[in-house]
Amino acid sequence: MRVDLFDFDLPPDRIALRPARPRDSARLLAVRGKEISDRTVLDLPKLLCPGDVLLFNDTKVIPAQLEGRRGEARIGVTLHKREGPRSWRSFVRNAKRIHDGDRIEFDAGVTATASERVEDGSLLVTFEGDEPVELLIERAGRMPLPPYIASKRPPDQADREDYQTVFAREAGAVAAPTAALHFTDRLLHALDKRGVLRETLTLHVGAGTFLPVKSDDTSGHRMHSEWGKIDAATADRLNAARASGGRLIAVGTTSLRLAESAADEDGQIHPFEGDTAIFITPGYRFRAVDGLMTNFHLPRSTLFMLVSALMGLDVMKRAYAQAIDQGYRFYSYGDSSLLLPTRS
Repeated sequence: MRVDLFDFDLPPDRIALRPARPRDSARLLAVRGKEISDRTVLDLPKLLCPGDVLLFNDTKVIPAQLEGRRGEARIGVTLHKREGPRSWRSFVRNAKRIHDGDRIEFDAGVTATASERVEDGSLLVTFEGDEPVELLIERAGRMPLPPYIASKRPPDQADREDYQTVFAREAGAVAAPTAALHFTDRLLHALDKRGVLRETLTLHVGAGTFLPVKSDDTSGHRMHSEWGKIDAATADRLNAARASGGRLIAVGTTSLRLAESAADEDGQIHPFEGDTAIFITPGYRFRAVDGLMTNFHLPRSTLFMLVSALMGLDVMKRAYAQAIDQGYRFYSYGDSSLLLPTRS
């Protein structure tokens, strides 16, 4: 499909630079079939049914942005995907100044060597020394705010908490599963009382989620792979819930993509551990997921293509036009939407 079909105009002042406080006070655009209504995140229990399952991503964001030097040149490194005990595939600012084997000196005495440049321009960054890599990254790194926020303000101490979900347990993401940022203990208690179930999986979100689609047609775009895991017990519970008539509602596109990667043609979810580079565009037949809670996405992005595949491009363009007209806040720290296609 032509990428320009997924374009729309977004006023710059709609981009949220801070989250709603409290988190669950954010607005929620409910899209059920072709019906669109304005709600709040606290209305979520009323919009779901007993026996429905919310599927969360328990990945934890690491301070994956590092500033360093090679000689006199300033080098910016954004870790993308772990490739070994001490190595990360990374996007590098000022990468033309780096050659295989060059040493980069970061803050706090942390050093690394660069190697293995690949087609997308990324480099393999291997941390030196004997200390655990996790400690080095924690010491030298900062929270990797999305570029549309980082271009407006620097990350600060508040982001260490704001850009982490209440489910965060498995360290390894360089971007948050932002749909789950809206959940609080108060909201989870209300969902429990309603009889809505919840399960978790792990998908370590990579920096590739922010990369623009540069081709004119979706067939020319290549997704970056991300590592994920669904264990056997979780897969069994998800299959049992759907067999009993419950809907599987993914909280965030990361949860959705991993569930779809683990599902067979009959919609059975299997245990999964490994990389996925699934790219969902209109025409895709959803196998595992019955709905999605997600924030509002960039024009021409793979994530806007995904929600258009779920609900239909015309419906999503109407929904986004209403959200813009009604002053919804967009992107990672913005408001949310609940997308429930008509069940066949």
